[in-house]
Amino acid sequence: YNLENGLQFYSVFPPNYIKPIYKKDEQEALYQKETELKQFSLSPIKPAKTNNTCSEFHDELIRKFTNYIMKKGDKKMARKIVDETFENIKIKKLNEYYNTPSEYKENIILDPKVVFYQAIENCTPVLELQKISRGGIAYQVPVPINENRAQFLSMNWIIRIAQNKGNAEKLSDVLAKEIIDAAKNQ
Repeated sequence: YNLENGLQFYSVFPPNYIKPIYKKDEQEALYQKETELKQFSLSPIKPAKTNNTCSEFHDELIRKFTNYIMKKGDKKMARKIVDETFENIKIKKLNEYYNTPSEYKENIILDPKVVFYQAIENCTPVLELQKISRGGIAYQVPVPINENRAQFLSMNWIIRIAQNKGNAEKLSDVLAKEIIDAAKNQ
């Protein structure tokens, strides 16, 4: 509770605390700007959250994808599924690479992260239908979709399709096939 102006804070940290910068590239960009660096160094900083990491292997989009796969709070299983999926993508892309003629090999993308990003980009919608009522009649009107919602929908569609198709197979195998197909626009 702030006695000066009678405002009540619902956060542990007051609003003048700054979010931490934990990624190396953002820190290096901050070092280039001396005025912001001085302001940042003199301000109180919130502690980093437990899922914030400066690891080279951390990827925010893959973390979101893992969270969307997770059911009943079992993140260990979700991570295992995502890891197996990326492993299967790599194996399938290597098989494709070795089975194609040498003049076409340079066009094959072997990195599973790049394939995943391409699949998400290809599945991302641009418009969404929204109900608008005029004169007592409800109309479905296409409206632009915001970036986070579009990203969520594209990942959710891939996961749902894999879950619906994968009755006999493991989810990671079907998910890998769907991501590769989505990356190829199929």
